[in-house]
Amino acid sequence: MVSKDEELAHLKKCLQKEVIKNTGAFSWISVIHKALKCPDRRFNFWWRIANYLHHVSNGQSIIAKRINWNLRIKYGVEVELGAVIKEGLSLVHRVGIVISRHSVIGTNFHVLQNVTVGVVIREGDKTPSIVIGDNVTVGANSCIIGSDITIGDNVAIGAMSFINKSIPSDCTVYTPKMNNIVKIKKSS
Repeated sequence: MVSKDEELAHLKKCLQKEVIKNTGAFSWISVIHKALKCPDRRFNFWWRIANYLHHVSNGQSIIAKRINWNLRIKYGVEVELGAVIKEGLSLVHRVGIVISRHSVIGTNFHVLQNVTVGVVIREGDKTPSIVIGDNVTVGANSCIIGSDITIGDNVAIGAMSFINKSIPSDCTVYTPKMNNIVKIKKSS
């Protein structure tokens, strides 16, 4: 179990990297200023606040659930409360992204649109999880779905890929596609 002080330190580190985006001293005034001034940073600001409230209240925060529900409605993104995501979360083209609460994700996680990171829960399994390392990029329309999957550090996952097995560090993976386009001529 992580203490409230450790959770607050993690929140500040994430806000510093994702919202303030500089290496200077942390300041709540700077965070709020950047969240108001830069609309592209608001999702990260509000999700980080909601997830912090969720963790420190052991999942009982009604405010955290309400913030996350509003984020789903406004952005079309569902990053479930309880997911452990280190600093550097980057959601590009925020639409259709789903990340399970059973995910443990490292630093600098870069995700494009319509990506699912989901856990398959089978009867009798211990708590399933997907562990994703540092510096991972997931291409558009990709799915990482399974139980107890580990993706290493410095991995690039190509667009429209289906990942259901663990991936070692330092590699690029993709699902080969057949580009067969069938043309049917309409009869008049």
